[in-house]
Amino acid sequence: MNDRAERLSGWGRYPVAECMITRPRNAEAVPPLLSHLPKAIARGNGRSYGDASLAPDATVDLRRLDHFIDFDRTSGCLTCEGGALLADIVDTMLPRGWFVPVTPGTKLVTVGGMIASDVHGKNHHVAGSFCDHVEWIDLAIGAGEVLRCSPGEHADLFAATCGGMGLTGVILRACFRLLRVESTAVRQRIVRAATLADAFEIFEASLDWTYSVAWIDCLAQGRHLGRSAIFLGEHALSDQLPPARQAAPLARHARRTKHVPFDFPAFVLSRPSVRLFNRLYYAAQRPGNAIVDIDPFFYPLDAVHDWNRIYGRPGFIQYQCVLPLAESEMGLTRLLREIAAVGEASFLAVLKRMGPASFGMLSFPMEGYTLALDFPANRGSFALLDRLDAITAEHGGHIYLAKDARAGATSFANGYARLDEFRAVRAHYGLDQHFASLLSRRLEI
Repeated sequence: MNDRAERLSGWGRYPVAECMITRPRNAEAVPPLLSHLPKAIARGNGRSYGDASLAPDATVDLRRLDHFIDFDRTSGCLTCEGGALLADIVDTMLPRGWFVPVTPGTKLVTVGGMIASDVHGKNHHVAGSFCDHVEWIDLAIGAGEVLRCSPGEHADLFAATCGGMGLTGVILRACFRLLRVESTAVRQRIVRAATLADAFEIFEASLDWTYSVAWIDCLAQGRHLGRSAIFLGEHALSDQLPPARQAAPLARHARRTKHVPFDFPAFVLSRPSVRLFNRLYYAAQRPGNAIVDIDPFFYPLDAVHDWNRIYGRPGFIQYQCVLPLAESEMGLTRLLREIAAVGEASFLAVLKRMGPASFGMLSFPMEGYTLALDFPANRGSFALLDRLDAITAEHGGHIYLAKDARAGATSFANGYARLDEFRAVRAHYGLDQHFASLLSRRLEI
C-alpha cells in the first residue's frame, strides 16, 4: 500500500484535482485502512466522466482488487472483487458462452464502478440496470466493518449503494448473474429516421428487440431536427452465423485499434467540422441487416484509445439526462433546438429508450428517453448546460451523476425524489462521517 498525491480527473479530463491516493494491495487491507482515513471515496478505472471518484484527502484506488472468486455454471452467477475490469470478464467468460446481462458503452470499467453508477445499457427497456442482476455485495462501510448487502439483507443499504456513487462505502466483492449466449456476434439492423418524431416511432415499434440505441445529429435543424441512425440488435444464435463462423461460434476476432496521440486543437470541434461529420455519418449508415461482432456493437469507442483527447487539453463535459415517457418528445425537441441554435458541437450524441425506474435510491433510469452528448469544457458550454438543466427539470427529468461535472445542488435535489431517503441511510450507518467526494460536496449530498 502506498500513499501519494496525484493530479486526477475523470474520463472527461474536467475537473482536475490533486488527490491523496491510496492503493490497497487486497480486499482485506481496505476495512482497517478506512478506519484511519479522512472522508474517502473509492476509485475504479476512472471512467466516470466528472468528479465522482475524486476526493482530495483520500481517494482509494481499487484496481488491485481485480480477482475472480467463483463461477456457478448452473446459475451463471459470477463472484469477483470490486476492482475487476469488465473487459477481463468479457474476455474470460464470452469464449465460454457467457456475457454480462447489462453493459455500458465501454468495457474499461470496474464492477464496483458499474454498481456505484448502476449502469444501464442498450437493453434497459427489457433488462433494467446492472444492479437488477446483482445478487449481493460485500461493502466496507468504515471503522473496519464489512456488511453483506442484498435485496434481503441490509436492503436499505443495498438500495442506497446501487447508484450511490460510492458514498455508502467501498465495494469489496460482488456476485451477479451472467447471460447465456451462443456466439460472439450480434444480429444488427440499422434504420434511419429523418426526424425526431420518426425516431420515436421506430423505437416504440421496436420494443421487442433486446437492444436499441440511436446516434442522433444534434446540430440538425428545421425539418431535419433529430434525424438519427437507429441500431437494433439481438445476440446471434449459432445457426444464424455465416457458414464460415458456425464451426466456432464463440471464437473471438482480433479488433483493430487506433490511438489519439495528442490533444486536438479547438477548430476540430468547430460547428462546420461537426456538421460535416454528422452529415457524412448519417449518410454512411445504410439501412439493412448484418451480423457484427460484439465489440463494435457494444463498445465502438474502445477501439480508439485516449479518444477523450479529441476535445483538447481543457477536457469535455458529458451531459446525460432522462425524461419521463409522456414528456420525452416535447422535452427532447426543446433540448435539440437549444443545442442546434447555439451550435456547441457534439458529434457523440446518443438516444436510448429506457424501461421502468430502477430500485436504487439515486439510480438514474426512469421510463422514457435518455439523451447523452459531449461538449468541450468552456464557458459557452457551461451556459448552455445550465439552460438544458432547466428544460430537463421543466419536463420532470434529471441528469446522470456518473456523467456530471458541473450541475448545482438545487437542480440535482429537485430531480431525485429519494435524496432524503438516501441521506437518512447514510446517517443511520454513519457513512456521512467516512465517505465524500468532490461530487457529493458540490451537490451537497
